[in-house]
Amino acid sequence: LARSIRHTAVRQAHHKHEPDFHDKYGNLVLLGGAVAFTTVWGYVLTQAGIEWGLSPVGRITPKEWRE
Repeated sequence: LARSIRHTAVRQAHHKHEPDFHDKYGNLVLLGGAVAFTTVWGYVLTQAGIEWGLSPVGRITPKEWRE
């Protein structure tokens, strides 16, 4: 039993690891996603014309009451 375990371990140690998709493109995909995220949010925060004042104090006036 010990000989077969040792034989398997040696065989796996000499086995060449073939790069899969993540080994080849993982960092590239991560970098591309980070660039896209930054670009979209950069546009939204600077160009979309959103009013970022969160407090409504002084901007909302009550309407006149009609009977």
